[in-house]
Amino acid sequence: MVFKQFLPRKIFTETAPATKNVVVDSLMLEAVQADSIADEKDTLTNTRINFAAVNGIKFPAENFDDYKGYQHLVLFYEKLLQLETKKQGKVRIAYFGDSMTDGDMIVKEFRSSLQNRFGGEGVGFVNITSESAPSRSTITHQFSSNWKTLSYLNVKYPTKPFGVNGHVFFSKKDTIDPAWVKYKANNVAHLTMLNNPTLFYGRSGNKKGSVNFIIGKDTLHKKLNAVNAVNTLSIGKGDLKAFKAQFIATDSIPFYGFNFDDGKGVHVDNFSNRGNSGLPIATFNTSVMQSFNDKLGYDLVILQYGTNVLNYGSLNYTWYERKMARVVEHLRKCFPGVAILIISTADKSTKYDLEMKTDSAVVPLTRAQKKYAVGANAAYINLYTLMGGDGSMVKWVEEVPVRANKDYTHFNYRGAQKISDLIYTQINNGYEEYKKLRGHKPVEPKAAEVKKQDSLIQKTDTTHAE
Repeated sequence: MVFKQFLPRKIFTETAPATKNVVVDSLMLEAVQADSIADEKDTLTNTRINFAAVNGIKFPAENFDDYKGYQHLVLFYEKLLQLETKKQGKVRIAYFGDSMTDGDMIVKEFRSSLQNRFGGEGVGFVNITSESAPSRSTITHQFSSNWKTLSYLNVKYPTKPFGVNGHVFFSKKDTIDPAWVKYKANNVAHLTMLNNPTLFYGRSGNKKGSVNFIIGKDTLHKKLNAVNAVNTLSIGKGDLKAFKAQFIATDSIPFYGFNFDDGKGVHVDNFSNRGNSGLPIATFNTSVMQSFNDKLGYDLVILQYGTNVLNYGSLNYTWYERKMARVVEHLRKCFPGVAILIISTADKSTKYDLEMKTDSAVVPLTRAQKKYAVGANAAYINLYTLMGGDGSMVKWVEEVPVRANKDYTHFNYRGAQKISDLIYTQINNGYEEYKKLRGHKPVEPKAAEVKKQDSLIQKTDTTHAE
């Protein structure tokens, strides 16, 4: 009864079924209840945004309407420059998203573009279990049914902290058929091997746990030492094509996933969750995230949300702006020194008077996302305008070549590739501007940097099927 006047007509706009008792709903309803009744005061229209220099580099001032915030990516751009000019260092990106990036959609091509140019081999961090595993083309991922999965979308206070992927996994006690997970590299550029497979797991009083790594006809037995908030266990066999891991007597030990990278160039971790608004990130345990960061070393965090925030009964998104500003503030505590990039919601169409048109909530939401990006000193990409603005989703669905699904919300594989190209191009434009400010002359792309196309046949995915 308390929330009745604030309840939206639709909780989820996605085609995939909502997870039962999803926490994000309560977080959003709390935010609406507390903030949406306040009038939104727009003080940024026609505002000139000036920047403070970082390491002697200062981008020109921007108008709010055209805001991109390249200034806030200076440290990230410098890391890329060291990679490009001196082949030194490495760069890691955490890409958080909702169903738009499910199954490595968008992120796959984004990762490939960066690795083509700056180097790097490996798919990055992969969960123990995943609802999108059957549709993911960048790695073959299988797992047994005797895993217990806790997500920050459906559990507010987990028995053990969530990992950087927003999940924590427990093997169910089974002495006959122990829990297992399998990974196999696919025929995709830069992802043809499982580079330096490393297991991430948490603290536990269990001192008997171990893992059997089955590699071809060989079995490697390794003990677990769950003494720290975040622990790692390397297989120690270098790059592998495939392996199976059996978890022996590991009940009560929290597991997070495996990381695959060669330690050079650029690596992009895809942390997607269907039904996510972005707000659950605020529940991350700061010290645990800092431990993950010590081992993985993030330089950029990308937040691409909005699909699940549209159509909440109001065009006033002040509540979301405020909550996400706090999410960004929290991320900076979790990953000190990290740059933040906000990617807005894409266009979405709804039927008005028997005609599909841009949903009336899209523009107000993108504006709220830009406002919290400006206020939080984060970079910003307006995906809605990049894909064509008003009415663009209708064109992507109905014109040839088809780039989006009949739900007028999600992209198909062709559309996801185009979206990735748009995102990469804007980031790269800022990088090229940064190089000019640093006094570097433009370098013509080498033939080896031309984007490769993988020949892998895409897997069936009812969420993203064309």
